Amino acid sequence: MSGVSAEQRYAEVTAEILSRAPESDIDPRLDRVRTLLDLLGDPHRNFRVIHVTGTNGKTSTARMIDALMRARGLRVGRYTSPHLRTVRERIVVDGEPVSQERFVETYDDIRPYIDMADEMNDAPLSFFEILTVMAYAAFADSPVDVAVVEVGMGGRWDATNVVDGDVAVVTPIGIDHTDYLPDTLHGIAEEKSGIIKPGSVAVLAQQPVSAAEVLLRNAAEVGAQVAREGLEFGVTSREVAVGGQQLALKGLTRDYEDLFLPLFGAHQAGNAAVAVAAVEAFASAGEDAEGLDPAMVAEALAGVDSPGRMEVVRTSPTVIADAAHNPAGMTATAAAVGEAFSFSRLVGVVAIMADKDVEGILDPLEPLLDEIVVTRNSSPRSLGPEQLGDLARQVFGDDRVHVVPRLDDAIDRAVGLAEEGGELGGTGVLVTGSVVTAGDTVHLLRGSGE
Repeated sequence: MSGVSAEQRYAEVTAEILSRAPESDIDPRLDRVRTLLDLLGDPHRNFRVIHVTGTNGKTSTARMIDALMRARGLRVGRYTSPHLRTVRERIVVDGEPVSQERFVETYDDIRPYIDMADEMNDAPLSFFEILTVMAYAAFADSPVDVAVVEVGMGGRWDATNVVDGDVAVVTPIGIDHTDYLPDTLHGIAEEKSGIIKPGSVAVLAQQPVSAAEVLLRNAAEVGAQVAREGLEFGVTSREVAVGGQQLALKGLTRDYEDLFLPLFGAHQAGNAAVAVAAVEAFASAGEDAEGLDPAMVAEALAGVDSPGRMEVVRTSPTVIADAAHNPAGMTATAAAVGEAFSFSRLVGVVAIMADKDVEGILDPLEPLLDEIVVTRNSSPRSLGPEQLGDLARQVFGDDRVHVVPRLDDAIDRAVGLAEEGGELGGTGVLVTGSVVTAGDTVHLLRGSGE
């Protein structure tokens, strides 16, 4: 557009997409996405897919699968959500978010068809639906060999589920998003099993028994093969190492020894095992039936990062940003912090969405934190600091809880509290409670990323 810079046009496009129904406004059907994709000539049929769902670990697992696929010499698209700093993080080609120019071009290319699809349905496409179609269009245009696609929420009715994945990955299932999904593990597993398609391979992380039963039954009903963590594949050994952990994995085709993973926690080791099994399953369906080169696996995993997941964003004192946002995720984070760091004093900064199990998120932090500063993040769905403070006092007691309205001030307060009572070099701050909280923290301490 004449007279408008690329950066201005990107801001305009982003604002236009964000003005639509948000991700939290769930309308469980696929009609609108299918209509738009049909108008575009079904770009999502132009590449193979590994589809990833679950409650925790989806994004980290997707990033590992992406790294392993690229190490095999394939061109890879990756679609994940939500984002930490820029919406472009969601649409990745060859390991890099699409540029501002490419983002705008993709949107402008499909914009006339969005209008047509809106007119053909009883409600306009949402923010997430448009981004999903943009990702598929960008991947087809690149073109990519394979797309690693993370479900936004649930599975069966998620906007991403217009694709038929060669491999369906289900990371650990827990209770979350109960305003939109069933409130039982059985019901949530039913929703997530919807990405398992006929003739695919279902790669299942370790699951609660009730969830595993549903996933196995549904896989059998559609004729999918199944690979289960702890049986067909898994972690065989794990040791804490400087900057991460040393692993040995049992894969579907062979064992992989002496792997360094620069991420913390047993949950990330499990994610790595799932990722390797998913890529093995994908490879076995093609020409590479003998499995993966162990040296390639080692190199790919050693280069993995997962922003906002136990990410050290500052030192002296150490400030860790983590996206845990439900009880199971926070339990894993608390265990990982306790295992990987030896803090003489650790202070938490916590901001949580109002629709979450707040007490369930706070409980795992109580034995870990010396004090806690509660605040809010940038989302309108964030629970108010005073209300969060009242709930935190029930878990931590009055003396350990501090209420600070702004996140930047809360981080400063936590740094001061950590340094007041800790030994030099042994103090830390953990900022957590939501993906938005982690993203806001990265933005504050590292910049916008645009």
